[in-house]
Amino acid sequence: MPEGDTVHRTARRLHRALSGHHLTGSDFRVPQLATTDLTGALVIETVARGKHLLTRFGSDEALTLHTHLKMEGSWRVYARGERWKRPAHQARVVLETATYQAVGFSLGLVELVPTSQEPDVVGHLGPDLLGPDWDEREALRRLRDDPTRPVIEAVLDQTRLAGIGNMYAAELCFVSGLSPRTPIADVPDLARLVRLARQMLEQNVTRASQATTGNLREPFWVYRRDKAPCRRCGTPIAVTMRGEPGRERATYWCPSCQA
Repeated sequence: MPEGDTVHRTARRLHRALSGHHLTGSDFRVPQLATTDLTGALVIETVARGKHLLTRFGSDEALTLHTHLKMEGSWRVYARGERWKRPAHQARVVLETATYQAVGFSLGLVELVPTSQEPDVVGHLGPDLLGPDWDEREALRRLRDDPTRPVIEAVLDQTRLAGIGNMYAAELCFVSGLSPRTPIADVPDLARLVRLARQMLEQNVTRASQATTGNLREPFWVYRRDKAPCRRCGTPIAVTMRGEPGRERATYWCPSCQA
């Protein structure tokens, strides 16, 4: 699943291409919006809220296109007439201006809501680590609401703080020297953990390839490195699956550095 920095980078790309322009065409390839036509609508902006994308339109009624990439989704921007790099049958939304086509492929969520109702679809989210209204105190309060919860689950809960995915959760625990199973109440310096999370996302939000080690050739400490030697101590990286059947996530950690 894309991380918060990827979603913010996507929002910037859509904003640069579409904002301030009127749509010359739209195509919603999802059943609930199959007859919707936004041709002529002015694109106001696209912003990210955690892992959610909000594209706002000024028309007779202010509307917001709410999309979520989920596991396999992406937005791509093409010059008019440029060949798409993903199959057309994967397209869920096409927004056209005189210059560009923005295509949402394999989007996990597509809905159109009145802009005034945005709080109904993203109001449950915790403070956004990359948002202009980031609130560290509120994020800490939400994390501490459930002191027995394992840290790996707490930081992945988008209602606590928004933007952390599986990769950053694993890397954050490693850099902090914490076992993923450590209860939130036992994290020695929770504020430092949250600041590290924000720093990781901020360092990657402007570049296409993510890295937490500072080395793009060896970008991760533990993520997807199961059985490979730890970059610090040489112990084989461990991996376990957690979550409900069909929705499992892999957790990676060093049994020595994160004992």
